[in-house]
Amino acid sequence: MQIYAVREITSYLRELLDSSPVLGDVWIAGECSNVSRPSSGHVYFTLKDANAQLRAVFFTQARGQTSRLIENGHAILAHGRISLYEQRGELQLVVDYVQPEGAGALQAEFERLLAQLGDEGLFEPSRKRPLPVMPCRVGVVTSPSGAVFHDICHVLARRWPLAEIILAPTPVQGPEAVSGIVGGIEQLNRRGDIDVVICARGGGSLEELWAFNDEQVARAIFASAAPVVSAVGHETDFTIADYVADMRAPTPSAAAEVVSPDRNQVMARVGVAAAAMDSALRQAVQAQRTQLQTQAALLDRRLPDVNARRQHTDDLARRAQRTAERQHRDGVHGIGTCVWRLKSLDPFATLDRGYAVVQRGNKVVSTIGAVKGGDVLDVRVKDGIFGAVVGKGALPAKKRARRAVLDAQSPLFTMPEERA
Repeated sequence: MQIYAVREITSYLRELLDSSPVLGDVWIAGECSNVSRPSSGHVYFTLKDANAQLRAVFFTQARGQTSRLIENGHAILAHGRISLYEQRGELQLVVDYVQPEGAGALQAEFERLLAQLGDEGLFEPSRKRPLPVMPCRVGVVTSPSGAVFHDICHVLARRWPLAEIILAPTPVQGPEAVSGIVGGIEQLNRRGDIDVVICARGGGSLEELWAFNDEQVARAIFASAAPVVSAVGHETDFTIADYVADMRAPTPSAAAEVVSPDRNQVMARVGVAAAAMDSALRQAVQAQRTQLQTQAALLDRRLPDVNARRQHTDDLARRAQRTAERQHRDGVHGIGTCVWRLKSLDPFATLDRGYAVVQRGNKVVSTIGAVKGGDVLDVRVKDGIFGAVVGKGALPAKKRARRAVLDAQSPLFTMPEERA
């Protein structure tokens, strides 16, 4: 026999309750009684009907504007989970949201999830992304069989036929709708080339639109890499998907218009831009042409007088030529003069006139005192050399002078003494 401690049983029961998918997310309608608000800020009360009652607690961290509805005698619709308070062994409802009982279960769940996701920041305007101006690929999450997809394709083909439409087919109501919508958004994001996603379906009741109020769908839209446009129901219908999406469109056709530019307007803007660009280009070319013309005129004014320079150059060339010719003539004349002078100083030229050069050995005899009787001399004349011997007599100085004068006057004259 197995014996358990009380603590073991209560812990086991609490684990069973906390792990139950049904008891972990329940809505319970009842009347409030025994309401207690201690200084801790928590609210303790009993939720009862005609046949039973259940302890309940609304903790401080879960409190919001709805906690004021918990008063004795108030009929409420409370959302929370069933748990076990082990210290007293009592079952209790841990409440996280409260609505008046007449609001209806779906509307109460909508308000609860709206408040929860709002507190988490999923509706924060600062995180909403702008839509692409000219999308290349538009992803659509909707039913392939309804009129919604046809309307979206028709509007996109009319307004922006350049966009490629990628359909992620999914049921939009029923038990498979939530997983299908979440899977469609994730499938489009895995492609990596989708510019914008449209989540759409036609109108319907709150129950038919409920898949777009599911928390999983809201978080899938929030996590989408591409911006998401929500177009669920009619203009008066609002879903949680509308709050989370980057933009809400009142209808699927309006969503197609929101994500696509009007091609006629784009063509008009392109035409205006082309005209402006052409005008700007023409102005720039004209400005450059004017500047070039100004620079060319300035260069013309600053160009030297080529003809005058050419005439001056020709004058210099002629002057240089005349100077060179004159210098050449002067040089030739100077050389001729030098040659003439050199020839006149040539001792051999004197021999042509009948003179002789007397040498004793290698020395020229220029005076009579340079020789004595018996010296052998070499006498050079015009056509050769012959020998001579100095006689024993010598002329005195006066006779030498006279002889020199007579020789100068007539080379044929000889003195009587010399003849004797």
